[in-house]
Amino acid sequence: MALFNKTSNPAFSRYFWEHSNTRDNKMTVKGILLKSLLSIFLIICIISFLWDMHSKGVNLKWYGLGGMISAIIISIVISVRQQWAYFLVPLYAIAKGFFLGSFTAYVHDTFPNMPYQAIGVTVITFFVVLILYQTRIIVVTKKLRSVIITACASIFIVYIISWILSIFGIKSFIWGTSWIAIGFNVVAAIFAALALLLDFDFIERYKNKASKDKEWLATWGLLVTIIWLYIEILRLMRKFAIRF
Repeated sequence: MALFNKTSNPAFSRYFWEHSNTRDNKMTVKGILLKSLLSIFLIICIISFLWDMHSKGVNLKWYGLGGMISAIIISIVISVRQQWAYFLVPLYAIAKGFFLGSFTAYVHDTFPNMPYQAIGVTVITFFVVLILYQTRIIVVTKKLRSVIITACASIFIVYIISWILSIFGIKSFIWGTSWIAIGFNVVAAIFAALALLLDFDFIERYKNKASKDKEWLATWGLLVTIIWLYIEILRLMRKFAIRF
C-alpha cells in the first residue's frame, strides 16, 4: 500500500474501503452528516452534565482521565473491529464528552466563555476548509497528502513522547507558554485543519460506493479530526490568554 494512498486519519485508510461490501444501500454524505450530528449531540449532553456537576463542586479530574483513556481504547478497537463501529462510535462520543467536559470546565473556570469561542473558531475553520476543498482552491495532490501525513504523524509522536516524559515528572516544552510551545501549538492546529482535507477527499471518492455501514467509520474519522482541531484551538487560545 503506497504512502500516498493513505490519510493521516486511521478511519480513512485504504483498508477501510477495500473491505467494504458491495450492497445496494451505499454510504452517503447525508448519512455521515446525520450520524455526526448525533455524535456531537451526545458529546454536548455529556459536557453539560459534567459542567453541572462541576458547578456543584465535584472534581472532574478522574472523569476527564477516564474519558481520555476510554476514547483511546475504543479507537484501537474500532481500528481492528470495524464491524462494531455502529455501537462503538457512540461510545467514543460519550468518552470524548467526558474528556472534553472535564477539560473545558477547567479552562472555563480560568477564562470564562473561552470554550464557546473555541467552538466558534472550530466551526468557522471547518467550513472554511470545506469551501476551499469544494471550490478546488486547495487541491489534494499526492505531494500535499504526503506532507500532511508526515506532519500529523510527527505531531502525534511528539505528543506521545511528551506524555511518557510527564509520567516521570519531566515537563515537555509543548505544555508551557513559551514561544516555542505556542509555535508548536500553531503548527498542530494548522495541520489538524489540513487533515480535514484528507477526510473530505476520501469521503468524496467513496460516497455512493462503500456500503452503508461504513458511514459510522466515516463519522468516527471526522470526529477524531474535529475534536483534535478544537482541542488545539482551545489550548492555543488559553496560552495566548496566559501570556498576554
